[in-house]
Amino acid sequence: MIEMQKLYLLVPLAPLAGALIAGLFGWLIGRAASHWVTILGVAVSFVASIVIFQDVLAGHTFNGGVYTWLTTGETRFEVGFLIDRLTTVMMLVVTFVSLMVHIYTIGYMAEDSGYQRFFSYISLFTFSMLMLVMSNNFIQLFFGWEAVGLVSYLLIGFWYTRPTAIYANLKAFLVNRVGDFGFLLGIGLVLAHFGTLDYAAVFAQAPEMASHTISLIEGQTWSLMTVICILLFIGAMGKSAQFPLHVWLPDSMEGPTPISALIHAATMVTAGIFMVARMSPLFELSETALSVVMVIGAITALFMGFLGVIQNDIKRVVAYSTLSQLGYMTVALGASAYSVAIFHLMTHAFFKALLFLAAGSVIIGMHHDQDIRNMGGLRKYMPITWITSLIGSLALIGTPFFSGFYSKDSIIEAVGLSHLPGSGFAYFAVVAGVFITAFYSFRMYFLVFHGKERFGHPVPSHDHEGGKEDDGHGHGKPHESPWVVTFPLVMLAIPSVVIGYLAIQPMLFGDYFQGAIQVAPHHPAMAELASEFHGAAAMALHALTALPLWLALAGVGLSWFFYMKRPDIPEAIKQRFSLIYSILERKYGFDEFNDWFFAGGMRLIGRGLWKGGDVAVIDGFFVNGTARMVGWISSLVRQFQTGYIFHYAFAMIIGVFVMMTLFVKG
Repeated sequence: MIEMQKLYLLVPLAPLAGALIAGLFGWLIGRAASHWVTILGVAVSFVASIVIFQDVLAGHTFNGGVYTWLTTGETRFEVGFLIDRLTTVMMLVVTFVSLMVHIYTIGYMAEDSGYQRFFSYISLFTFSMLMLVMSNNFIQLFFGWEAVGLVSYLLIGFWYTRPTAIYANLKAFLVNRVGDFGFLLGIGLVLAHFGTLDYAAVFAQAPEMASHTISLIEGQTWSLMTVICILLFIGAMGKSAQFPLHVWLPDSMEGPTPISALIHAATMVTAGIFMVARMSPLFELSETALSVVMVIGAITALFMGFLGVIQNDIKRVVAYSTLSQLGYMTVALGASAYSVAIFHLMTHAFFKALLFLAAGSVIIGMHHDQDIRNMGGLRKYMPITWITSLIGSLALIGTPFFSGFYSKDSIIEAVGLSHLPGSGFAYFAVVAGVFITAFYSFRMYFLVFHGKERFGHPVPSHDHEGGKEDDGHGHGKPHESPWVVTFPLVMLAIPSVVIGYLAIQPMLFGDYFQGAIQVAPHHPAMAELASEFHGAAAMALHALTALPLWLALAGVGLSWFFYMKRPDIPEAIKQRFSLIYSILERKYGFDEFNDWFFAGGMRLIGRGLWKGGDVAVIDGFFVNGTARMVGWISSLVRQFQTGYIFHYAFAMIIGVFVMMTLFVKG
């Protein structure tokens, strides 16, 4: 066991070592050494994760501290690891996707001056995410939570000379602070009422705390468990970009494409999903919290999908797809189908990272043009990117036998079997979302890879990687990306096809998550789902007659008709329904409202404090007021400075008289 504990430490520390070497000494060791040292660190972490996964499958779990860094009273703050089957799933996903992104970055960032810095950042992110998923206590969870937020801030603003990138990373930072404030309050309530921050100790006490209430406003009482769970979920809303804290994720596409794949599709944004699944013993004790989770997820799944329909930036289409799929995962959490949420997290990580990296490959081939209206017919120029993009798109829309089908269909079925308040709306949202997802996914696919070539006469666009703007004259023929870009695409395409078929039985209907995830007996959605499951192949064949598949086919067919056969129809619809289009283009007005209400409100308060506090009170009263008072007293005293001796003698006599009067009186 001692040897295994060393292996546990190796998993996060290997990427950290690579990050430190590339970050501090990259200028000395050069570009090639920087990428090799970070790739080696993540590769070591991935191999160690495989070994740990096999050890856990053999029945060896671990829950313990490795280092105590603070003791206050009875409370110990530790660095500790909880290694169980839920943890190992996350470790494998994080390290594998990160390894593919590291390799991909060699080709994608080849011409960038911040090459070593970028590798340092993504390796540091891998360390932070691993510390988050491996933690066995709330304080280490919070450390990893904030660390991934910090690295995300650095990566979104990686091209720091671009004002849009700086605005985007500031936006991400501030919106996440809102969520993190709720998260921190939730952790504070756990410590105050449970007396510990260790997962196992908190979960053990949870059933007896279920009946406890808390009074936040005099005369009003709430269930303690409901308040804790909702506060923790507010943290997940920020990190996993749930409505209304979703506004930062689309703008985060200002960062380089590799981090869009690593952070904003596969790992960081799923931290909130993982956290709620880890906290299942708490959430199962509050149906109110579960309903809130389900409804928020349903709103995100449906309404963020609508926004993907009108996007023309290739990365933003995939970004809104990510928002929608995160909504699906959140709906599954609310339906107590935690294992389905983690299953979709895993399958989504592969095919969404694939779609983002494929989008980056297209951007390279298009000489850094991101506007899908400037593309078309790329299939013959970029065959590997084309076929892997098709695989990713088929997985995303839930095509039978592809990985996304098994996880997405399971979510829809689980929500349909839920009886919690809000489940009816959630079921409608996830079913309608199938059509929307298929429509915008294949709209992008058809416009990029099929139809007539439009890159000779581009539509004016200013959404380009690296701050490079199109010159309006085209850049010559597109080209396939180098092997360091296409190799990760192929490696991610493989699990995007097969992982769902292979993993659905043990992860959802076996005992894989036994002991790691708890579901109360009165939340029977997963039990009912298991009774209807007769194997992965039978599930796929049954789907051929089910509504979701026909909705997906309708979405694909409609997008083909609109954008391949009759491109005049979308333009006519845009003109006819200009109000709806304007609402979607303005992203429901959330950015404008936030800029006006929150940013504008803060500026108004700041201006008031400046004028009222700084100018009027501090400068006006204390600084300038003191000077004026001294001047006024001086002007009075000046009246006695006449130069006549008898005036001075008279003043002295009056002074002596006053002092004697006071003395005698005392």
